[in-house]
Amino acid sequence: MALLPVKFDLKKRVKLAQTVWFMYWFAVLAGVLVLSMGLFFKIELRKRSELMDNNESHFLPNLLIFMGLVACSINAFGGKVCYDSLDPEKFAKWKAILKTYLVFCVGFNALLLVTALLCFLMRIPMQFTLAEGLRNGMKYYKDTDTPGRCYMKRTLDLMQIEFRCCGNDNYRDWFEIQWVSNRYLDFSAKEVRDRISSNVDGQYLMDGVPFSCCNPSSPRPCIQAQMTNNSAHYSYDHYTEDLNVWKRGCRDALLSYYGGMMNTIGALVILVTMLEVGVTVGMQYVHSSLSSLANPEDPESESEGWLLEKTVKETFTDIMDKMKAMGKGSKVEEGEAAVATVS
Repeated sequence: MALLPVKFDLKKRVKLAQTVWFMYWFAVLAGVLVLSMGLFFKIELRKRSELMDNNESHFLPNLLIFMGLVACSINAFGGKVCYDSLDPEKFAKWKAILKTYLVFCVGFNALLLVTALLCFLMRIPMQFTLAEGLRNGMKYYKDTDTPGRCYMKRTLDLMQIEFRCCGNDNYRDWFEIQWVSNRYLDFSAKEVRDRISSNVDGQYLMDGVPFSCCNPSSPRPCIQAQMTNNSAHYSYDHYTEDLNVWKRGCRDALLSYYGGMMNTIGALVILVTMLEVGVTVGMQYVHSSLSSLANPEDPESESEGWLLEKTVKETFTDIMDKMKAMGKGSKVEEGEAAVATVS
């Protein structure tokens, strides 16, 4: 017994084919949308490639680009088949490959759903990627004369200004690293020598942050040096006063930005998946209704379309039987090959 059977006459079949044809070309535009989202996401990641330069970060945008290209291709092909289904002679040449095409569409829809889920789940590995990238970026901030790292200062400064953030977790992260190059330190000064000698690693550490951490909305001139020294600034208490640097860490800011972007993309991909499922179901009804014509020589005869030729249980059983038969066939071939080798 067929699953969800529907009776069709010529008028209903034509209307079905026209509707599915329209849906297919709408799905082509949806494929372009997925492709565009992948390209946009890749461009955004490339802006901060120094901080996120790994294969995991670019896997998702590359997957979106691939899925968008495949969606455009299979939907354009489906639209052509639906258009030809209005002419029995033209449709006849597609009948032999339609079952394979529909199986491929089901697999593609499943992969599209997995892509949507990855958009929501990629926030977790991205959190660790950002933490490591920002930590290394801050460590290399001072290396403006080192090839391969000379742009790190510019990258971090622009990022902190754009995202209104400071440091990895917060502005105090800058207190734990030397972010001023030795080139700009006067080693003859007692203060510099004392700071370096007081640190186990021999680094010049200070309670200050780069200029890009400053909040321009603060009415007070930016205090970016000696931030924990109340006596160094008039009417200042770093414990109680609202500091005029950004308090939010850049990891949290970037994660919020990219996480929101991925959630939006994931939601759109789910909508595209629903559309793809709809056109796949429509194509199955077009295929089954034309394959079951009461009189194939009479296009106006009635027919029956269905979602599955058998029930879900029977279909699953048939698939398992075919897989078992294929497994037995491969074992027989291996046995025959072994016998032939021995002979």
